[in-house]
Amino acid sequence: MRGVIASTARIGMGAAPLAAVALLAVVVAAPPLHAHDGPIETTPAEERDLWVSLGARVHGGFGSLIAVGIRIGDDARRRLGAAPRELDVTYRSSPGAPCACIVDGVMIATRASPGQGTLRVADAPAGPGLFGQVVIRHRPSGRVVAYAVPETIWPRLRDINKEPTGVGRWDAVMAIPAAELMTVQDIPAAEASGPATEAKP
Repeated sequence: MRGVIASTARIGMGAAPLAAVALLAVVVAAPPLHAHDGPIETTPAEERDLWVSLGARVHGGFGSLIAVGIRIGDDARRRLGAAPRELDVTYRSSPGAPCACIVDGVMIATRASPGQGTLRVADAPAGPGLFGQVVIRHRPSGRVVAYAVPETIWPRLRDINKEPTGVGRWDAVMAIPAAELMTVQDIPAAEASGPATEAKP
């Protein structure tokens, strides 16, 4: 079953518009979560608990893929120097992925959303060997950062979900070295071409 966001991003599916409004209300009403200026992996416990709580509210539970999405979204926000609602997100999932859950975490961290027209799950799959791909564009500057999550990390993320608590899953994901979890590509504004910009191999 695909993630909640995949449903809300597709117009014309029964309850999708209401679900999109509900999710956006949760994210917009949430307290600011960017008081900690350093990498999210070093977030203090109190702020970490807020992330975990919000992730569970938006997605219906807090698994490892939500933590991955939050980590990606926060990294992009810091790299691009973005204020809330300045980011545009396109997510591509792998046919082998259980759902597009990562994008729910990205939504929480970036405050992009289907309701704003700034977040979408593309029909096209992620590239060969990828579990997922996230392309995040800073709308004011046009700069783009593309993240590729390799298929090889999925067994580890799946095992992390055996942790009994959301906090345990958060801590386990944040302990994964960035180079093992994802590759990152900065795309200058001059080379970017809209919200679905393709990352170069």
